[in-house]
Amino acid sequence: MNIIETDIEGVLIIEPRVFGDERGFFMETWNEGAFKEAGLDLTFVQDNHSRSQKGVLRGLHFQNPGPQGKLVRVTNGAVFDVAVDLREGSPTFGKWAGVELTAENKRMFWVPEGFAHGFLTLADDTDFLYKCTAPYAPGSEHTLAWNDPGVGIDWPVANLDPIISEKDAKGLSLSDVPVFS
Repeated sequence: MNIIETDIEGVLIIEPRVFGDERGFFMETWNEGAFKEAGLDLTFVQDNHSRSQKGVLRGLHFQNPGPQGKLVRVTNGAVFDVAVDLREGSPTFGKWAGVELTAENKRMFWVPEGFAHGFLTLADDTDFLYKCTAPYAPGSEHTLAWNDPGVGIDWPVANLDPIISEKDAKGLSLSDVPVFS
């Protein structure tokens, strides 16, 4: 696999080896030994799968306490995926990294603990899969506003008017969320 570092330490784009022929393709999406050899010693406890129509924005979610690291990918459709650094004292605190994940490019995105995470679907019937290092804990979940000017995410859609949940519409600003110390 090829690991691409982003401008934020720990947030990685992962390109798995894909073997294709006239029948289709094969790729490993998770191999504990290979990831450990690449410096990612991870234990996953939960797998999630969401399907969304084009224009849906989910996030920016995080848990504190009980943070989750997430290894995310798309199996159908496309998303613009974002991680925001919420680690107090980090040189990149409040900064974001984003990547387009598609069924075609087969890229994965590693979002470590201590980050808010969200994505915007760029195609109908987008299937988004992610592995988590901690179980979902609704009492610890928080939402950073997707459009917080203090973070300034450059979503790749002009005149963005996303479809969001009621919970996500109540997202807090960076100055109001419980950050990681």
